[in-house]
Amino acid sequence: MIWYEDEVHQLEKTIQSTTNSTNRTVFYGSSSIRLWKTLEQDFPGKQVLNMGFGGSTLAACSWFFERLVVPAQPRTLVFYAGDNDLGDGRHAEEVYLFFCALTGKMQQYLPDVPFTFVAIKPSPARWHIIDRIRYTNHLIRQKIETLPEYHFVDTYTPMLDTKGRPRWDLFESDGLHLSPKGYALWQHILVQQPQIFNK
Repeated sequence: MIWYEDEVHQLEKTIQSTTNSTNRTVFYGSSSIRLWKTLEQDFPGKQVLNMGFGGSTLAACSWFFERLVVPAQPRTLVFYAGDNDLGDGRHAEEVYLFFCALTGKMQQYLPDVPFTFVAIKPSPARWHIIDRIRYTNHLIRQKIETLPEYHFVDTYTPMLDTKGRPRWDLFESDGLHLSPKGYALWQHILVQQPQIFNK
């Protein structure tokens, strides 16, 4: 986990400088969160905090939970990760176990905070592992259905075209990271989730 330290340290400084806010929605996870540069503009009038760190895995997000999420004092948490674990060769079952470790920490430290999991996206660059992506989403969705105040948001299906392939316009040229259109789609879906902003 040492390679994340510089970015995690910067996020810790961000938290320390914004400790007065306790009514905010924290977005936590990998570069799909970190690169959401228009997050505040996309949710006007809402208190949002971007706690994404580049290249992070779901395992790393669980590892740094106490240092980043707990001090941020989220009113509600929106989470995206798992993509990079699978890209690194992890099996769906392993990623599921990392997710269970994360939810265990949520229940220990933030038991009353609503949790929203954004489905792992069907990126063109990782289409060769799409079966693992689908299965990981399935396992995590099943787990979430057993947990009160936990929500699975299907951003996966709307990112496919009529032939069931990824919509290239939603991705940057690397076929991995979201384009402005991709973030606009996520915003459109998330703003309709009552647990995120209306509780």
